[in-house]
Amino acid sequence: MRNIVIEELKASEVYRQRVEVVERKGLGHPDYICDSIMEQVSVRLSAEYLKNFGAILHHNIDKGLLVAGEVEGKFGGGKVISPMRLIFGDRATFEAGGVEIDVPGIAVDTAKQWLSGNLRFVDPESLFYQVELKKGSAELTDIFSRGGEILGANDTSAAVGYAPLSPTERLVLECERHLNSGKFKKEHPESGEDIKVMGLRHDREIHLTVAMPLMDRFVESETDYFKKKEDLHGRIEEFTAGFAEKEEAESETSIDLKPSVSLNTLDAPGRSLEGVYTTVTGTSAEDADCGQVGRGNRVNGIIPLNRPVSSEAAAGKNPVSHIGKIYNLLSHRIADRIYRQVPDIAEVYVWLLSEIGTPIDKPQIATAQLIMKKGFAGDVEEEAAEVIEKELENIQAFCTELAAGKIPIC
Repeated sequence: MRNIVIEELKASEVYRQRVEVVERKGLGHPDYICDSIMEQVSVRLSAEYLKNFGAILHHNIDKGLLVAGEVEGKFGGGKVISPMRLIFGDRATFEAGGVEIDVPGIAVDTAKQWLSGNLRFVDPESLFYQVELKKGSAELTDIFSRGGEILGANDTSAAVGYAPLSPTERLVLECERHLNSGKFKKEHPESGEDIKVMGLRHDREIHLTVAMPLMDRFVESETDYFKKKEDLHGRIEEFTAGFAEKEEAESETSIDLKPSVSLNTLDAPGRSLEGVYTTVTGTSAEDADCGQVGRGNRVNGIIPLNRPVSSEAAAGKNPVSHIGKIYNLLSHRIADRIYRQVPDIAEVYVWLLSEIGTPIDKPQIATAQLIMKKGFAGDVEEEAAEVIEKELENIQAFCTELAAGKIPIC
């Protein structure tokens, strides 16, 4: 029997609280780059292990670091002076049964493919790649040799997920995705990928502070910069206004949101390049900010400061025994399933705690905290517990999805 606990949580839903703060680091942010690349290395390694050995072997590619380079910005187009350096860290299996796996080659090739497919003006061949992946410890590696369809947890660790996203959370998430969409980039090639959106809701008023560099190759002068910035600002306001209208028409919460937007608030007219936010490559990792796995978005794509969140980074960890990845994502999956399948629930939080060495489908405890809709106090404990039981029974299929990269992690 699994240890499942369901309880009602006497609290207000997040969207009813007076103040809410939500952040998203976008596609070109150094932290997002690290999370995405290291996760793709795990996906590639998992496929390689399955092809050669019929099983996913020990690996954790979750200690990545992107070291900033140096550029010389210029209206009309600057240049790279010193390239970025991408460091791959932690552990992997390099050989089994006499068959060797080219872990360094897979890591570097994966990074180049990701950069080529996501950052328009970063030359993947120009980066320095430093592979510091080593063999795993004997005890953790042995988890993969003990047999059984369900592996033991590699750590004693906890995770928490929730559902649904609040209107503020959805707006922050969808705004960045809109600005980094192929359609928007085609219409506004001057917009860089390193976009950060900070959302503050105070009562019904939502203010987004957006940081988005302009590609200097498409900016002729300071005057041209502020003209293009004004146009981009208007486009973001159009998007947020449309979101608010749709939210009022379709959402169960029926909140009359009042959005406003600020863009590149550090800008100072009259200071030429020193007073505007431009970029040569589209990412601040070119010369301003380093990136690191685990410092970016949580696994649901945002940094929700009003919510309990898991402390572990999910990106790059192996998808069959590492609880820091599996439970992190599974807790959100279970929360979403409970919210959608069990009636009269306004908000749900799911907590999972593992015990090292115990099969991952048998957590020490699985808890769901339910906030019921106003006026409803029905007995839904059994239904919620059934959802948790079913998801844990199907954890192997969930891990297969993770291994194939079918579940977003940032």
